[in-house]
Amino acid sequence: MKNKSLLSLTLAFSLVGLAGCGEKPAAGIAPEKYTDSLFAVMKADRTNYTKLIVKRLGPKGANVIKPDEHWKDIENGAMLPAQMFRAGAEAVADMTDDFTYSLQSLWPINKQNAPKTPVEEAGLQYIVDNPGENYYGEEKLGDVTYFTAVYPDVAVSDACTSCHNDHKDTPKTDFKVGDVMGGVVIRVPL
Repeated sequence: MKNKSLLSLTLAFSLVGLAGCGEKPAAGIAPEKYTDSLFAVMKADRTNYTKLIVKRLGPKGANVIKPDEHWKDIENGAMLPAQMFRAGAEAVADMTDDFTYSLQSLWPINKQNAPKTPVEEAGLQYIVDNPGENYYGEEKLGDVTYFTAVYPDVAVSDACTSCHNDHKDTPKTDFKVGDVMGGVVIRVPL
């Protein structure tokens, strides 16, 4: 079993705190509240990185630091928001088995970000068809039953839409700020 991290402990204390100050902690937390809380942190980090870092760097070639898909191969390259998100997911996977998360899309530029299970595909379609709503389901993978939640990944900046719309491998070229571009899939073993 993987070592628990400070992140896991902080999250556990934060989630217990959701029951209210001065109250006896609940015996457990509902999977929806757990995944909703995880998503809130992920969404805040992703939005802030996009708006406060990537957007300020400007278009490729305009500044010393360049956000680029191939950031490792260029001088002074910076990760794109989706790459930063994946790096976070991989780091969390090294710290805990309590949950996993990924960024997926019905229109992935990188095919590894396409849905892989029927629940993922149903969830991604649901959040596109029902703006502002989340999708919750259960699925059995191997011998383990998981609670799977899918949250909308919305374009928060023109940096998102222009990158996706102009990418050579994009299957969709008409994203606008505010559109659902994909989803954050969070999976928790039950």
